[in-house]
Amino acid sequence: MELNVYLAGQIHDDWRAELREQAEKMNLPVTFLGPMENHERSDNIGEEILGTQPNDVLKDEAASSLNNLRTSILMEKADVVIALFGEKYKQWNTAMDAGAAVALGKPLILIRPQALHHPVKELANKAQVVVENSEQALKALSYVFED
Repeated sequence: MELNVYLAGQIHDDWRAELREQAEKMNLPVTFLGPMENHERSDNIGEEILGTQPNDVLKDEAASSLNNLRTSILMEKADVVIALFGEKYKQWNTAMDAGAAVALGKPLILIRPQALHHPVKELANKAQVVVENSEQALKALSYVFED
């Protein structure tokens, strides 16, 4: 068995690459899906496809529609979603994607540091598993594959 795992969360640092590397070392049979990780491309994709927009608000709207298309398609293909809430960046995209996973009935592994317990408590209550780091998330996922 192989699982498709959607990695939800901010795209400002390399947390996904680190998680992928950990999963490879653990020999987990998973394929990772997720948002566009190239931040500049993500911000500019609307204008690349739809043409120059008259202002920054419409530029963001155009990019958002295409990024939401990508997220919708790839999350539908996911067997499980791992959503990372970190302390450094604003977490609106993480909250949106984790909420979408819950709405779609996708199993959710929520990563959040103890310091964010209170702000994400309702969402954490909807997740199947809540952990504090990527290693714990992958260990939880690896349990699925045990005989």
